[in-house]
Parts: sequence; C-alpha cells; structure tokens
Amino acid sequence: MQIKNQNDRLMVHSSDLSGSAFERSVLAGCRFDDINLSGATLKNVNLSGWKMADANLSGWTLSNANVSGAVISDVNLAGAAITGSRMQGFTIDGVDVEAMLALWKETHSGTKDPHAEGKPA
Repeated sequence: MQIKNQNDRLMVHSSDLSGSAFERSVLAGCRFDDINLSGATLKNVNLSGWKMADANLSGWTLSNANVSGAVISDVNLAGAAITGSRMQGFTIDGVDVEAMLALWKETHSGTKDPHAEGKPA
C-alpha cells in the first residue's frame, strides 16, 4: 500500500508496520504510545522539543547530533560512554564537566589514564 500526498489525519491502531519507510514526511504533533522501534533507523530527523519517557534505550547510538539545551534526568547511565564531544556548559548535578575533567587530569598527571587505551599519560 502506498499513501502519497496525504494531508488527512490517520489513526493507526494495533498495526504491524515493520519494514515501512517514511520519507519526506511531517509527523509534527503526532502521539506515539506503546511503540516498538527496535532496529529502526532515524536519519535527518528534527526532534526539537521532543519528549521521551519510560523508554528502553539500551544499546542505542547517537552521533553527529546537537543536544544543546537538552535535559537528561532520572536516567540510568551505567556503562554509558561520551567520546569526542563538545562539553562547554555541560553539567552533571550542577558540576561543570570541563572543570571536573581538568581537575581529574591535574590530580592524575603522571598516572596512567585507564581510558587512554595505550596512549602515554
């Protein structure tokens, strides 16, 4: 089934749309509840103002993204890694991360960084 140039509102209930493709589509203001997007790929997506709650994001990857001004709260970050990212203004519980990393590097100078993967300290 193909839907082209659709401007009406659709109600899709208890449906399996596995393998579907949405291209050049506007879903602004849509409501998604009890949705399984495992294995989905989202590319060139505008999620400004987006809210997510009660979500399982284990194993997800976020790259080449602008999350400035984002708020992450009450989240399990065990095992999470942030690499190669701009940290200006990034805080954890009100503590500036750039300052925290600088202090850590200063107090651990001359010791091996466990995250350096073979690079000299």
